[in-house]
Amino acid sequence: MPTATREIPLYRNPLVRYFFLFLGWLSVALGVVGIFLPLLPTTPFLLLAAACFARSSQRFYDWLVGHPRLGPWFRGYLDGSGIPLKGKIYSIGFMWLSISISFWLVTLTWARIGMLTSAVLVSIYILRQKTLQI
Repeated sequence: MPTATREIPLYRNPLVRYFFLFLGWLSVALGVVGIFLPLLPTTPFLLLAAACFARSSQRFYDWLVGHPRLGPWFRGYLDGSGIPLKGKIYSIGFMWLSISISFWLVTLTWARIGMLTSAVLVSIYILRQKTLQI
């Protein structure tokens, strides 16, 4: 089973490490809930959890990346082998759906421009990633 390499040093300050541990576990919980609720994204929360654990706990990072159910959601992205096509479609589709709703609700021109710019740039980033063949 492939594991993503981790080259980020752990924080030495215990308060910072505990903050990242808390944020990591909160992200894992939200990611797991997102598996069952279609409007709550799973992969971004698990990526955030991996980033938090990478800075706070080698043990929890290894557990999350190697987890048989949670690891496959984001392991391909972390190890550079790519993002599954289904993941690309879901992430871009739900992002544009939420941006469209926000665009309709928000009347500030500068906010609309910011939302559209962010959505375009994130879409380009996702589309430029390798597509993981499953």
